[in-house]
Amino acid sequence: MVRKFEVVARYKDASLNLPKRATKNAAGYDFEAAEDFVVPSIWKLNFIKVIASLIKGGVTSEEEYGAANKTLKPLLVPTGIKAYMNENEYLMIANRSSNPLKRHLIVPNGVGVIDADYVDNPANEGEIFVQITNFGVRDVQIKKGERVGQGIFMPFLITDDDGLDEKGERTAGFGSTGVK
Repeated sequence: MVRKFEVVARYKDASLNLPKRATKNAAGYDFEAAEDFVVPSIWKLNFIKVIASLIKGGVTSEEEYGAANKTLKPLLVPTGIKAYMNENEYLMIANRSSNPLKRHLIVPNGVGVIDADYVDNPANEGEIFVQITNFGVRDVQIKKGERVGQGIFMPFLITDDDGLDEKGERTAGFGSTGVK
C-alpha cells in the first residue's frame, strides 16, 4: 500500500493542506486544524468548584464530579485528514514542541496512535483528530490552518505467538478498538 495523506470527504471543498515536513530532516508531518476552534482554559470551568470543596473537606455531589470530569476531558481538534500506511505501521500523533511553551496546549494522552486499519472506517472515514487540553488561564483560539500536532510514521513489532488468537476487523472510528 502507498503511505500518504488525503483529505476526508466532509472537507473536500475546504482547501485544506496535506501534512508536510517543514525541513528535510524533520521526522514529523505537521497537521493543521481543519476549522477555527476554541480550546477553553480548564481553570475557568466547573472543576475549580470541586477542587475548592475537596480542599475544604466539603461534600461534592456526583453531579458536580460529573461536570468537573467533563470539563477536564480533552477536546478533539479536527484535521480533515486521513492517512494510508502499511499494515506493520502506525502513525504517532505528537504535540508540537511549541504548544505547551507558547500556548499552554498539551496532548493529554502523551501521543495518539493511528492504526493502519483506522483509515476509511465507516464511522468517520478515518479522519485524524488531535486531542488537546488547555492548561493556561485564557482560552486559546486555533485558526483554520494553524499547526496543532505532528504525525510520525512508525513501524511496530508483534510477538511470535500473536497469530494464535483471533483478531477482529475495525468497524468504527475514534477509540473503537478498546470498545467491547
